[in-house]
Amino acid sequence: MQIQIRHDGNTPGDRNQRISGIIEDVLARHSDQITTVEVHLADEDGPKNADGAIRCTIEVRLAGRKPTAVTHHASDVMSAVDQAAEKVLRALDHQLDRSRDFTTGEGSR
Repeated sequence: MQIQIRHDGNTPGDRNQRISGIIEDVLARHSDQITTVEVHLADEDGPKNADGAIRCTIEVRLAGRKPTAVTHHASDVMSAVDQAAEKVLRALDHQLDRSRDFTTGEGSR
């Protein structure tokens, strides 16, 4: 699993190791299926301070599937990353469970 972290000019890039660790930990159960994770961080208010101004978008690419992306807004970078990582995990769980049900013939009809 390759993790790429991108920042805008207003978001510090000094936490990349910690962000990578969070992504690896949260997505560990799907790591064998994930090829690339892109984390995009932006401060939507620029130098102004406002609650919910930090946007974290995480896009996950699974082998042989379309990318899955989520966005979360928070007042600080690490909260935005934590919550976006949990969101993308739920999205992947849902997507992979649905495809498993489809291939095994289980689920509602």
